Amino acid sequence: MTDGPSAAEGGRYEVHVNDVSGQLVVGSYNTVTYNEGVRAAPTPVTEAQLAELHAQFIRLRSAVAELGEVNRSAEERLDELEEAVTSAEPDVSVMVYVRNWFLRTLPALAGTVTALIADPVVGQLVQQAGDQLALEYDRHFGTHRPESPASDR
Repeated sequence: MTDGPSAAEGGRYEVHVNDVSGQLVVGSYNTVTYNEGVRAAPTPVTEAQLAELHAQFIRLRSAVAELGEVNRSAEERLDELEEAVTSAEPDVSVMVYVRNWFLRTLPALAGTVTALIADPVVGQLVQQAGDQLALEYDRHFGTHRPESPASDR
């Protein structure tokens, strides 16, 4: 133990670094800014990928029909979700709302709905709409795609 002020009290720092490359910040009240540079444009979603996504919605709708209960409300939520996912600017708030609705109302299908929302094709559609939307999507669904800006957080 040392006598004198601690590092937090504005004391002295002695740092030894061996074989480390990259940034090192020592001290109090530091601000570090990191800029990765220009990102590559997101990979466009193909027609085949969109067709498979629509097929997933069809399979989910048939699963809802088999349950029979709360059928109309669930179908309406799936309509909202499909529109939110496939619109020019996907609506993450609707995705969150629909997932939560299924968690509360039809928990047996909540995992399937969440898996559909977290599908890589949905992630691509969101990423194409911009980094801010992708960050919001990743915050809610924890997808952390390698090309996602969420990994910079």
